[in-house]
Amino acid sequence: MSDKVPPSFDRANAGSQGFNPGLIVLLVVGGLLLTFLIGNFVLYSYAQKTIPPRKKKPVSKKKMKKERLKQGVSAPGE
Repeated sequence: MSDKVPPSFDRANAGSQGFNPGLIVLLVVGGLLLTFLIGNFVLYSYAQKTIPPRKKKPVSKKKMKKERLKQGVSAPGE
């Protein structure tokens, strides 16, 4: 009787018992990474459509004065 092995411990049946744990971890990590990348792309494209473009920095009075002098228009107050 001791030579009989229960079917759950049979080595011939071990391959069809379930998924490889390494494969499960790989699928979970790959799925999370793929979800993260797709989510970032969706958020980026949504932001590009909805958020207005940045305003340009205001030009300083000194630069405006130089530009006007280049164009031949005298600056006010001179």
